[in-house]
Amino acid sequence: MTNTSVKVPFVDLTFQHEPIQSLLDEAIMNVVRRGDFISGRALVEFESAFAAACGVSSGIGVACGTDAIALGLQACGIRPGDEVILPANTFVATLIGILRTGATPILVDCDQETALIDLDAAEKAITPKTKAIVPVHLYGQMVSPSHLLKLAQKYNLIIFEDAAQAHLAHREGYRPGSVGTAAAFSFYPSKNLGAFGDGGMVVTADETVAKKVRTLRNYGAPKKYLHTEYGTNSRLDTIQAAVLNVKLPHLEQWNNQRNQVAQQYDALLKPLKKQGIVPIQNNSGSGHVYHLYVMRILPSCPLDRDTIQAELDGIGIQTGIHYPLPCHLQPAFEHLGYKIGDFPQAETLSQQILSLPMFPGLSEIQVERVVEAICQVLKSAPKAAVSA
Repeated sequence: MTNTSVKVPFVDLTFQHEPIQSLLDEAIMNVVRRGDFISGRALVEFESAFAAACGVSSGIGVACGTDAIALGLQACGIRPGDEVILPANTFVATLIGILRTGATPILVDCDQETALIDLDAAEKAITPKTKAIVPVHLYGQMVSPSHLLKLAQKYNLIIFEDAAQAHLAHREGYRPGSVGTAAAFSFYPSKNLGAFGDGGMVVTADETVAKKVRTLRNYGAPKKYLHTEYGTNSRLDTIQAAVLNVKLPHLEQWNNQRNQVAQQYDALLKPLKKQGIVPIQNNSGSGHVYHLYVMRILPSCPLDRDTIQAELDGIGIQTGIHYPLPCHLQPAFEHLGYKIGDFPQAETLSQQILSLPMFPGLSEIQVERVVEAICQVLKSAPKAAVSA
């Protein structure tokens, strides 16, 4: 039995940063010395390196993941009047990015076991106005590339991947960014590859799309003071790119460590299935990079999700909920016309899911402590609830 006084944070970045701190300091100071803070050398180097790691030719750094979605879709030709399909079970940035293009977002339900977009539901939602589908590679697991490509080819759809949680994941021989026309990434600090602030990137093998994103991110100017597009100011800072350049060579190792942590969680949680504790299903094996480790708390569990989360927090185990309210029920998007009951799988999951601590360097002892704490909380349930 592990020490019950062990506290486990939800995310701890010190394991990543401490061994490479001197390299990070040097990379930042090099930018300061050169003074190329905007569109500098480190940005060009990182764009090239990250695109190559994704298996495509071009990477275009932008200010954040939301901008990567909005500008990337715009560069792919998405316009007002187009319909774009996305899952209801995603962070709102996916929806906001689509809305910023002027297109009409068409939400569909998710698969209960994997939490990924239900492609059968997506097919049923296709109309003559449907121009694109935005699969979200949620929690670090890719949507099936073969199924996506089959659907897109059948209906002549653009695939634009939301890969904000799936840096260098892989499935069926593909990495995020190599399946569709383009993909959006976020480098928010807690991502698998995180900056020291906000940041994002569009990756693509289509040079026309790449050129368009470069123009759009820079006030719509392909060259200084010539504005051919109605663009914006959305550039990945050179200092952030320098940080990401230092971290990128370590990403595969960090992802492998996340997957190993997930395997330990899977093994330790398996006996709790009879008590209604079921991890989100992994259909990708080692290709799942576990930005998040998420479990479902089913109705058969003696305690509900919120009670379990509160009890765990009280004994020093931090958890999260990704996400507690589906996109279609967010007040900001009432104008889209969706209502309670439209996407039952997403709504049910939002009441069941709980994200456990997950980060590279999370020790076996810490994982054991998390699961022991869950067992401890379940044992404290009223006997009547347990027998029920």
